[in-house]
Amino acid sequence: MRRTPAAVISTLFFAAAPGTVAVLVPWWITGWESRSPLPGWAMTPLRALGALLVLAGAAVIVNAFARFVVEGLGTPLPAAPPERLVVGGLYRYVRNPMYVAVFSAVIGQAMLLGQPSLLLYVAVVAVPVVAFVRWYEEPTLRAKFGADYDSYRSKVPGWWPRLRPYRP
Repeated sequence: MRRTPAAVISTLFFAAAPGTVAVLVPWWITGWESRSPLPGWAMTPLRALGALLVLAGAAVIVNAFARFVVEGLGTPLPAAPPERLVVGGLYRYVRNPMYVAVFSAVIGQAMLLGQPSLLLYVAVVAVPVVAFVRWYEEPTLRAKFGADYDSYRSKVPGWWPRLRPYRP
């Protein structure tokens, strides 16, 4: 796929998928209302860490989507997959940086807003996401990229980043 159509499709998918999971649904749940379930002295560092997680999560998501267009010549959308296996950038540390980033951003919102209900939401969303990765994405990538994907998968963890970058 050419980069321009991949970028357009990725942008639309970005708004639809992570936009819904990490922005729209948390807004429906919380109304962006800030609460203080802990004493004030405990909330300040918690809110700061939450803000950091939200910002880092957003940056990782944008970077990962761009990586699909530039390196993979495709999109994260299963209907328009990349032509090349994406193993650069943050994918050198963890196989699923987009999902990890979305989860981190929502956990960050829970901390920033003092809304524990978002932690339950992340737990509920994680179940189908992990199942989708395990039973759809991984077999599809194995079928398309074969030994290259098997090698990558054996060296790069799916959910917890490694400390040193993977070098194919």
